[in-house]
Amino acid sequence: MSNNKIKGLAGETVLYGLGSILPRVINFMLVPLHTIHMFSRADYGHITTLYAIVAFVNVVFMFGMETAFFRFATKPGADTRRIFNLAQTVVVVISGVTTAVVVALATPLATLLNVDGRPELIVWITLTMLIDAAVAIPFARLRLEKKALRFASAKIINVLVLVSLNYYFLKIAYQPAIGIGYVILANLLANSFFILFFFRTLWQWRPAFDQEVSWSMVRYAYPVMLTGLAGATNEMFSRVTLESWLPVGFYGDVTNEEALGIFGACYKYAVFMNLGIQAFRYAAEPFFFSNAKDKKSPELFARVNHYFVIVGCLVFLTIATNLDVLKYFTGREYWPGLEIVPPLLLAYLFLGIYYNFSIWFKVTDKTYFGTLFSIAGAVVTIGANYLLIPAMGYLGSAWAALLCYFIMTVSCLWWGQKYYPVPYRLVSDGAYLMLTSAVVYLVNQIALPSPIESMALHGIIILVFLTAIWFWERKDLLSKTNP
Repeated sequence: MSNNKIKGLAGETVLYGLGSILPRVINFMLVPLHTIHMFSRADYGHITTLYAIVAFVNVVFMFGMETAFFRFATKPGADTRRIFNLAQTVVVVISGVTTAVVVALATPLATLLNVDGRPELIVWITLTMLIDAAVAIPFARLRLEKKALRFASAKIINVLVLVSLNYYFLKIAYQPAIGIGYVILANLLANSFFILFFFRTLWQWRPAFDQEVSWSMVRYAYPVMLTGLAGATNEMFSRVTLESWLPVGFYGDVTNEEALGIFGACYKYAVFMNLGIQAFRYAAEPFFFSNAKDKKSPELFARVNHYFVIVGCLVFLTIATNLDVLKYFTGREYWPGLEIVPPLLLAYLFLGIYYNFSIWFKVTDKTYFGTLFSIAGAVVTIGANYLLIPAMGYLGSAWAALLCYFIMTVSCLWWGQKYYPVPYRLVSDGAYLMLTSAVVYLVNQIALPSPIESMALHGIIILVFLTAIWFWERKDLLSKTNP
């Protein structure tokens, strides 16, 4: 039976992948549009900084209510429509008030973020986040109702509109006075599509507040929000501080502002792992909650994590060994930063494992543990960046991310086994991680004269890896395939 459940989860992950990975793969095509003969490395540094700040503010807008919605909507006897109305009300109120404050302070914030005289950029970004918040719970309801195809359709249409607008603004209607503002404006206009997509849902929403349930949801959600803030620190802190903590002249004639642009562009390659994790989370979160009360759920969760590690290692291997080909998606002047990609890929893989391990404090209503783990990770991120950036440059930021997520994963596992024991396959999972890391390191030491030869070698290595997986896992994969 567990194999059937895992297959169902895998199928939903593929559909959610269509809605998250495929759009971001298409969105990745914006990297050459932005970095090849378009924006300077300094301009790209400004874009990197602005969207790093967005990551922090977005967490406040959402307030952890997506997870709270899943938790309360799946309780026995819960009225899903009522829970939806309550959750949506909290999100709209918080995001609406925050938007009003930020828009009122747009001018001083623009100066603070080094885009003096461009308050419209702050306004456009904030309105984009407001739309994201307004449709977050409707998207969560699609996930709960297992409408993965509808979810994917919305995401794909959105990114197609985004790419089209970027191309139109930057290649057809470009005006230097607007510059990087086109990137932000395109995002705002593309996200406005979600309002149309969820028009019926939003029209049927009725603002509601329940003295008992609403406050219970807020109490459940705010540790998740704090966890999100700490998580945003873990992911975005280096992009905010790299420019100031990097010693002047560390990269010779490359300014710190340009170094941040290089870092931001090369970071995009690691996003493939992160998006795969995101697609998995979209399917796994309701899956975990739905199966938590099953007596065999610990064994099921262990198997889910095991196959997640295997797929994650395959993604890690594929991307990290093909950077000599993938580098052509960015401008040549950004190539020196590609050294950050392998440690970032591994960092995100550990983040995905952490999400699997974290189910214990969600189903036991001990979400404050998530806050503690994330705060500990944020402390590690800040400290490691402070120590490693002056010594290693942006590569130090990549290793800081890996250290942070590794420590969070181990801590979550340790405490989780005390409150909600799960028989994770730690030996085999650890072996996959170490073996893949070793292969990536060794392959990247081999320099071949042409991209074709590199692709051939890497293809053989990936084929050998897949064969080895089948050899080791075939008994488990072929067993208990029927209920």
